[in-house]
Formats: sequence, C-alpha cells, structure tokens
Amino acid sequence: MHSFGYRANAVLTFAVTVLALMCTMASLSDNLNSPSPSAHVQVLNINWFQKSTQGNDEASMTFNISANLQSLFTWNTKQVFVFLAAEYETPKNSLNQVSLWDGIIPSKEHAKFSIHTTNKYRFTDQGGNLRGKEYNLTLHWHVMPKTGKMFADKIVTTGFRFPEEYR
Repeated sequence: MHSFGYRANAVLTFAVTVLALMCTMASLSDNLNSPSPSAHVQVLNINWFQKSTQGNDEASMTFNISANLQSLFTWNTKQVFVFLAAEYETPKNSLNQVSLWDGIIPSKEHAKFSIHTTNKYRFTDQGGNLRGKEYNLTLHWHVMPKTGKMFADKIVTTGFRFPEEYR
C-alpha cells in the first residue's frame, strides 16, 4: 500500500501536467486567430512649438485617434497595451521614437474607440532637429495573453511635418 504522501504527490504531479498541457493548447490556439485591426491618426493642431532653455525642441499637439482593435481579442487575451509614438530621423539617429499617448484596453468592448486628446507625454528632441522635419505617427500595440507569449504590432500613419518656424 502506498502512503498518503506518495498518493498526494502523484495527484499533484498529474494535476500540474494537465494544467501545463491546457496552457500550451490555449497558447497555440491564438495562432488560429488572424487579426485585422484598423487605426487612423490625425493631427488637428500643433499647440506650441518652441526651443526650450536647454536648447531642445519641444512641441505640444492635439490629435484624433480612431481605432478598431477588437479583432486582437480572443478568449485568451487578458488586455492590450496601446501607445502612439512619433517617429523621425535625425543626423545622429536613424530612428527616434517619442511616446505621445498610451492606454490599456481591458476588454473587447473597449477596443473600438475614438479619442480627441493632446500628447500625454512631453514631445522633446535632444537638439534643434524638429523644424521642418517630417515625422510619422505610429500606433503600437502589445497583446497580453492569459497564458502564452505576448505579441506586438503597429500601424504607421505618414505625411506629417513640423513648421519651419517656432510658435
């Protein structure tokens, strides 16, 4: 006859093995989902554009963000982290990214949204590189599953340009 400890160990080992197998199947089932998110970002106004006392360019913008990220949600999705970044080139760096706004989408019901906002974070460039500079606004998202690996993607909106003069 086996002792209580031996039987408890066997039951616990079996339960953990079944749980690991279920988590693996849940994670693999996300590969069957082919999301088709959509987003549109529009700059309505550059509120101010100036050189700071440290010599860096700074800007404040008002923009609209409209997105439908509902297709990112499956039964295994816990939440989606989304952020808007301005991306541009300078002589020193081939890619500069400045986060302007972010949010957490907790459910599929909240994944279709349209907001009118100003940048949540300061848009500062180290140097005077922004005058007349072209930039893209990119909506990034990171899907955080209940189990399995996290994945990320983005939608790039091009064709924006800073003014030639400070305001």
